[in-house]
Amino acid sequence: MAILIDDPRWPAHGRLWAHLVSDSDLDELHAFAAANGIPRRGFDLDHYDVPDDAHARLVSAGAQPVSGHELVRRLIASGLRVTARERRGR
Repeated sequence: MAILIDDPRWPAHGRLWAHLVSDSDLDELHAFAAANGIPRRGFDLDHYDVPDDAHARLVSAGAQPVSGHELVRRLIASGLRVTARERRGR
């Protein structure tokens, strides 16, 4: 089990954002986020959006930095990925 984080590359609200995911368990992801001050409102079905200024702190806390491609590959392999079609249906 691992918590993964990609590079902050996605602009929104005047800053860059990264994605924080678990490769196996949403409960693990929620616990890691809560323990590291990431608010639940940042959760988007299968990942947390985290601001660029939290990236280094989350890596220091144990999140494994990976490329965006690797993050998505491992999220899909875990079975936790929520597809665009599923997102539209919510």
